[in-house]
Amino acid sequence: MPVGIEAWVTQIPPITRGWLALAVLTSLAVQCQLVTTLQLYYSFKSAFKNAQLWRPVTTFFYFGPISLDYVFHLFFFMRYSRMLEESSFANRKADYFWLLFLSAIMLLMLAPLFNLPFLSSSLAFVPIYVWSRRHPSTPISLFGLFTITAPYLPVALVAFSWVLNGTWKAAAGDLLGCAVGHVGWFMRDVWTREMVGGKTIFSEAPVRLKRLFGEQ
Repeated sequence: MPVGIEAWVTQIPPITRGWLALAVLTSLAVQCQLVTTLQLYYSFKSAFKNAQLWRPVTTFFYFGPISLDYVFHLFFFMRYSRMLEESSFANRKADYFWLLFLSAIMLLMLAPLFNLPFLSSSLAFVPIYVWSRRHPSTPISLFGLFTITAPYLPVALVAFSWVLNGTWKAAAGDLLGCAVGHVGWFMRDVWTREMVGGKTIFSEAPVRLKRLFGEQ
């Protein structure tokens, strides 16, 4: 069994694997009471006025207590982040990291407006949304109950999250992630290609970042 798990983990592309590992470790740390959620959540005042600079990072790795909702978000994030990284960003680790980094910055700017202390599920919906727009004709079977095409996947998952938690506020972070994912997709796939006709800071990672990932 350990060999099988190790083989499965090593097959996950590096950005998705790193994010998944940090998310699992963060939840385990909270579960084992090594840290508390009060030390992890993001607020502008705590992060920047009180110089608690880890908060803009840890907010993206805590998916909540281990529960059905936790498994739901982690499974779909891992599945579609992996598929996006293996297809659109194959051998382009820096560009995929850059997409997530720009999305994270945007989420940090918007979080105070929506009173969202944790942004993990919001960022997780960015690769889900981008993948769905890049594969518009792909049929997807949801839980074996019904089949939809990829562009409807984010909406279906938000609706399921709403039903799972019993309140629309629980899905607010997922909706925000879809909105940020739409901006990221538009800036990369529409504005850059159709309006600019070339590479931009939104479509390609800076040279220094590519060198950091060994791609230059």
